[in-house]
Amino acid sequence: MTSVTSVTLSCSPIRTASLHEEVASRLRTLIFERRLLPGQRIDELALVQEWGVSRTPVREALKVLASEGLVTLQPRRGCVVTEVSEDDAEQLFPVMALLEGRCAYEAALHASDDELAELRLLHGELERHAAAHDADGYYRANHVFHTRVQEVAHNGWLSRATDQLRGFMRMLRGRQLAQPGRFEASIAEHRELLDALCARDAERAQRLMHDHLMAQLAALKALRASEAAQSRVA
Repeated sequence: MTSVTSVTLSCSPIRTASLHEEVASRLRTLIFERRLLPGQRIDELALVQEWGVSRTPVREALKVLASEGLVTLQPRRGCVVTEVSEDDAEQLFPVMALLEGRCAYEAALHASDDELAELRLLHGELERHAAAHDADGYYRANHVFHTRVQEVAHNGWLSRATDQLRGFMRMLRGRQLAQPGRFEASIAEHRELLDALCARDAERAQRLMHDHLMAQLAALKALRASEAAQSRVA
């Protein structure tokens, strides 16, 4: 009979977050808040000096972000923030609409009463920012609301798939809200969605969430067309 040998493991404490993970987290925030813009080169030396770290954790962090698709390694330029092109958006939004639609479907079925009450509170934040036409505040509250719908669906596989694409959606940072009339349309779509979720009407919630994402794409395309036309005139 084969004996099982006991292995002595190191008892040294495990850090909750390594240095390169902290650097990666800060860089994600800079990208998502558009303080690092699409196409902008990331200056490793400047980060080293500003954050008081060595180049090793910065480079390791950039590898992590590259694996997530948030930055791109370019010859002779180093790392640059990934640009989400019009073609990317055309392909991304329909896929995200399917995923988030399913999140809404399962949230309507599985969310607890307390979780639905939480969604109503989060929607109240959306209402407040929409009334003030506060694009940054609305964007942040919108991200929290959509992420929470995803979480209360209670489907780990669905959440994993959705998470992989949500970062690219965040890189667009609600630009479609600059399209005239989009603020009003977006909050109206959210009101209907919340109503369907609270009524536990899964099929309606799925359809409304899907259409909400596709309306964002339509607004983004209209905004880009308008900007292109203005550029030609100038």
